[in-house]
Amino acid sequence: MSPDDERDYVAYVTARLPSLRRLAYNLCRDEHRADDLVQNTITRLYVHWTRSREANDLHRYVDKMLVRCFLNDQRLGWWTRVRLTARPAELPVAGADLETRAVVQAALALVPPRQRAVLVLRFLCDLPVTEIAELLGCSEGNVKSQTARGLARLRELLGRGANRLEEEEVARYGSR
Repeated sequence: MSPDDERDYVAYVTARLPSLRRLAYNLCRDEHRADDLVQNTITRLYVHWTRSREANDLHRYVDKMLVRCFLNDQRLGWWTRVRLTARPAELPVAGADLETRAVVQAALALVPPRQRAVLVLRFLCDLPVTEIAELLGCSEGNVKSQTARGLARLRELLGRGANRLEEEEVARYGSR
């Protein structure tokens, strides 16, 4: 890679890092996994930088890379996602309803990965159905059905209450 290309890459990644990290965290709900997803994405971007930067919309291209890294990571064995220590404390956001946020995040963690990706992209990143379909490489109808199924599952989980969600999350991912 030429020095000019490397400077462009560093400038781009530096500017996009916070939004990539936020997207990754919303997908996997784990600070450390989010960092790993972002690292994998920007490493792949570096390898293919000269080709990647010629994309029509580089931001969407990199978001697509990140979502695909997340979905590929979900297909790996359980040992890549097991926590051997207690989960580190999450930093509170000023002015946010922390209890509601924690309950919604716990429920979202129990939604299947592809549906979770659609819900995060649709409602947290505010992307239209056409862009989500392009990012995930599927039809718009598939995005709509995944959204409907994901919302139904989320409603079902939220109807169970916070204590039940925490029990299910511990059973699925290990101790908190």
